[in-house]
Amino acid sequence: MTNHPLLTIVIPNWNGQHLLGRCLTALHAQTWRDFEVIVVDNGSTDGSVAYLRKHFPEVRLIANAENRGFAAATNQGIRATQSQHVATLNNDTEADPGWLAALVAGMKRAPDVGMCASTMLFADRPGVINSAGIAIDRAGIAWDRRGGEPDDPAAITPEEVFGPCAGAALYRREMLDAVGLFDEDFFAYMEDVDLAWRARAAGWRCLYIPQARVLHHHSATGKEGSPFKSFHLGRNKVWLLAKNYPARELWHHVPLAVLYDVAAVFYALLARRDLHALRGRLAGLRGIRRMWRKRSAPCPRGDVAWLEPITWPWRVPERYRHI
Repeated sequence: MTNHPLLTIVIPNWNGQHLLGRCLTALHAQTWRDFEVIVVDNGSTDGSVAYLRKHFPEVRLIANAENRGFAAATNQGIRATQSQHVATLNNDTEADPGWLAALVAGMKRAPDVGMCASTMLFADRPGVINSAGIAIDRAGIAWDRRGGEPDDPAAITPEEVFGPCAGAALYRREMLDAVGLFDEDFFAYMEDVDLAWRARAAGWRCLYIPQARVLHHHSATGKEGSPFKSFHLGRNKVWLLAKNYPARELWHHVPLAVLYDVAAVFYALLARRDLHALRGRLAGLRGIRRMWRKRSAPCPRGDVAWLEPITWPWRVPERYRHI
């Protein structure tokens, strides 16, 4: 009988050779050792595959011929292992030595904890929080909890949150088997929000573990404000709501969500002359029927109790000023 590690770390990579050394070296220093590492390369042209084979031969490598996106690459890694837990990790991160130990301890706190979120700190501003899990409001706007706030290294008490940022998260295999993996149609961005929403609707909880700390070189692969990122965020926002917004709340809150999203598009056009945010929304509308067909069956928690209240439109950009 083959012995499998308790935990697998899955790292998608696309042209990130310059990032992989620091990321993988930090994993060698983990105090909790019962894990394996799988890197899924998405058709890199920068020598990433050769670099991994030469310098990190112990890492399991899956090499794709093309860029299949974050969601599909991560799913490949998850399907390639049978471990009880799966950690997803961006290639632009450096984990503290106690990162895995803290996440595993958090997962053991209760059997209905299916996800654990990390403290992600800006690599160039290590005293500032990048993410402390995902928050989402009743207009369907998602953001990184506590983004831009000063870090408190003394914080040790876990908190229940909506979901984890998949850039540094731990998932229970049992939960993934029950609710499914990342939606590969999303390609990149907000696939972690979609998975967290499906999991929460099925009764799973997420804990934010303050001591699970990683440094993050924010948007080192998909540049902040790039056409690629603007398009996919816009498209996937439409699909997120089509797939997940509770049916009994749909007609009450979605008109507000639409108004806020129209405002966001106008802001992008006027402030940044960004047409890609609009293109993304239009692509989302073209695929909305397919997403609607993916909606899960109604469940007892099919409400908006775990969503944050809606704030004033002019205050929404404050959630993202730290990036």
